[in-house]
Amino acid sequence: MLRKGSELLKGDRDVLLNLDYGGEAQTTDSYGSLQNGCFIPPRYFSAAACDDDADRDDTDPIDIHFNTRSTQPVPQTGNYFRDGRTKIDFVLVWEVRSRRKRRGKGRDRDEVTGEDGEAAPAEGNSRSERRKAQLAQWREKFVQNLEGAGLLMEKEETANEKKTVHFLKLSAPWDVMVYYAEELCLRAPLQAQPNVDLNASARVLKRLCIPNAMTESVPNRPLDYYTCAFRKSKMNRFLGCDNHETYFTNIQRHRVVYEILAGTVYGKRKRAEVGVDRLVNEGAYTAAFPLHEGPFQLPRYEIRPDELNQRQILYHYWARWWKWYKYQPLDHIREYYGEKIALYFAWLGYYTAWLLPAALVGTLVFVSGVMSMGTNTPAKEICNSGASYQMCPLCKTCTAWKLSEICTMAKLGYLFDHPGTVLFSVFMSFWAVTFLEYWKRKMATLAHHWDCMDFHEEEERPRPEFAAMAPSMEQNPVTGVKEPYFPEKTRLSRMFTGSMVIIMMLCVVMIFLVTVVMCRGIISMMMYHTGSPVLRTEAGTIANISSSIVNLGLILLMGRVYTALAEQLTKWEMHRTQTQYDNALIFKVYIFQFVNFYSSPFYVAFFKGRFVGYPTNYGTLFGMRNEDCGPGGCLIELAEQLFIIMVGKQLINNIQEFIIPKVKAWRQKRSLAKVLGGKASHEPQRWEEDYQLVECEGLFEEYLEMVLQFGFITIFVAAFPLAPLFALLNNWVEIRLDAHKFVCEYRRPVAERAQNIGVWFNILEALSHLSVIANAFLIAFTSDFLPRLLYQYKFDNDLSGYVNFTLAYAPLNYSDDPMCRYKAFRDNNGNYSLFYWELLAVRLGFIIAFEHVVFFVLRAIDWIVPDVPESLELKMKRERYLAKQALTENQEALLVSRSRGAVPVSPDTSSPGQ
Repeated sequence: MLRKGSELLKGDRDVLLNLDYGGEAQTTDSYGSLQNGCFIPPRYFSAAACDDDADRDDTDPIDIHFNTRSTQPVPQTGNYFRDGRTKIDFVLVWEVRSRRKRRGKGRDRDEVTGEDGEAAPAEGNSRSERRKAQLAQWREKFVQNLEGAGLLMEKEETANEKKTVHFLKLSAPWDVMVYYAEELCLRAPLQAQPNVDLNASARVLKRLCIPNAMTESVPNRPLDYYTCAFRKSKMNRFLGCDNHETYFTNIQRHRVVYEILAGTVYGKRKRAEVGVDRLVNEGAYTAAFPLHEGPFQLPRYEIRPDELNQRQILYHYWARWWKWYKYQPLDHIREYYGEKIALYFAWLGYYTAWLLPAALVGTLVFVSGVMSMGTNTPAKEICNSGASYQMCPLCKTCTAWKLSEICTMAKLGYLFDHPGTVLFSVFMSFWAVTFLEYWKRKMATLAHHWDCMDFHEEEERPRPEFAAMAPSMEQNPVTGVKEPYFPEKTRLSRMFTGSMVIIMMLCVVMIFLVTVVMCRGIISMMMYHTGSPVLRTEAGTIANISSSIVNLGLILLMGRVYTALAEQLTKWEMHRTQTQYDNALIFKVYIFQFVNFYSSPFYVAFFKGRFVGYPTNYGTLFGMRNEDCGPGGCLIELAEQLFIIMVGKQLINNIQEFIIPKVKAWRQKRSLAKVLGGKASHEPQRWEEDYQLVECEGLFEEYLEMVLQFGFITIFVAAFPLAPLFALLNNWVEIRLDAHKFVCEYRRPVAERAQNIGVWFNILEALSHLSVIANAFLIAFTSDFLPRLLYQYKFDNDLSGYVNFTLAYAPLNYSDDPMCRYKAFRDNNGNYSLFYWELLAVRLGFIIAFEHVVFFVLRAIDWIVPDVPESLELKMKRERYLAKQALTENQEALLVSRSRGAVPVSPDTSSPGQ
């Protein structure tokens, strides 16, 4: 049941709240906002009435009062107040449980129920009663201060017998928008320019006259302008300044209102009881969000594309699954969600596009390996050896075996260890760095196109949790406002303690790794002792696959546990701003996830089979013989692990991203449906429908998933050429899955400005350089490429006799199975042969040459490819010229007026400080 507030006492101000108080100018109690913490004094809003303070009903200042005359409300056609003209910029929501009337004569006097359904506390009330009263008091003062800041308000209620849901709609009038537009340096349009095509592939295909199936005409594309910082004194020089309704975009309005909400005091200044974020954390409000632009579903009747709202356009042209091959409408995304979210999708789309050539080359390398399997001389020798090579037992209770038993695995091993994989690893090293260099150019182009090139994060306010827990207040040297303060020395000691916890958790990961290694050995022995010839031959493969599945489960479990632990540690470290908090959390979580996900592949790639020893002198771990590489070599085992961990993680994450938001939305919708009572006559309002959606949780998990994937396709690509292909397939799904979440299942987040992807770019750069080193060692020490190359150079170009050359005889004192063979370059006494030392020199030389050549080429690419395209530099100069010209003409007019002895002052040119 939808209930409206009480009647308004002022007949000429239907629906809207008073902007000012009469008599004395009220001092706005705000904190951390502009001009040393003070918002616009109410006296600057000349449109406000001066005599309504005396008529205000003080019983519930949060309630919105309506005209006593029974005026019919204007039909609502969008996100507007009931007058149909005032835009809704933000909505605050809180829930109150309805209290049943107590029976009895004496009990009726013990409590007084307020108009919003909350009971005022009596002396003997419990702690929960006092807490509810405190929250109500905070809301009351908060709303009073929002009134003083000039916001317009309107309240709605939805109630049943048990609970009342309150919706407070907020709107910023023109004067407030103008004031904050100048203070926040919002960009204002000077001159329109043609929309340029930012897709390089579209430009290339157009030049080649090739039809482009990826392009699509999306209606209502935002116009592109030359812009400069907004100035009220130059209002007449900006395009569209005459239309107050549409001059500021919706996301600009959201930013301004959120700026006010984030800096308004609701309690005591000394306790830093400031801002809507902390009110939400304290439970005074259950949600605070801007509204979506209507429903996302397309109407059932026929409609022209340009008549769709922004959300419907994004759903129809972006979020639907069968748009997977289309370009993303980045300008529309930026217009609706802001630059920060738009940059994420721009980066994800750009990364996915660059995966196309990597996936194509990787697939060709894999196919070439399949086609050339028959020319693999060592595999032929193994398959044709029969009983020629009797191999030493693999364990103490095992028996000798024939080398010909591993014929199949020897052939499969060639798929992941042939000359093509070496060339592909070199290609991917160049690919990774070139991709990042060109992304910097793309990022600069988008930052300028979206007016973020000169954006620097404003002086950030303290985080709500920091403000609540800081032990003292100190003056901010930048703003001059007293802010919560936490001693730096104490923070450093906490960060040191937190780093010790991280090291302990990394040790836990190592313990799990050792457990997985022992599990693999136990499974392998169990398969061997079954007596089945098939299980004996495939024992290593079965053990590797099963242990990889167990390892994936442990990785996902430890990731969840550590992420929760990292959040608590980062909160305990008391970082002042949200940016500092985010960077500290990203560092902790990524360091752990790096070790968590990559430790097992690193072990297989660089350590497995290195410490086996030889007959009579085997290395052991906890009484078990150290692992050796399987019949097909370590690269095929590494490829199996990468496939299970990388692809398995992607599948599980996509399933979670698809199911979890729907479950949360279902629970939220079910809760509100109980309040609505299920009446078919009640049509849900926009704020009610948005309240049923899931709160947007940010981009941290999305970036983390993609950066971990980037590591898989670059660090270990020599062992798994199909990794870019699986990444490409996943990202096609990921883009539409994330788009569907943001459009259909998330509440609209507050638009944030950004000019890059932040610290994630630094992590990607570090991974690209690490991949060069990792691939060099992988080719040198794990692959058989260099041993075969050296054997071809010294002995036989066709690799005839190579298998026999790589097998050593057991020492003469080995009595378990005399004259058995094992894979190593050793003599009959177990000492390394001359070929081993020659091969070691070649391996080290290859690593040095590979790294120097690759890094030299990468530096050359960095020098040749400028970070800012030449065409963009020209546009930036043009924009600076137009801005300077506008300012100069304004200054000339000012000088002329001064020379005449008077400076004209008008409401259009007066500043709020006058």
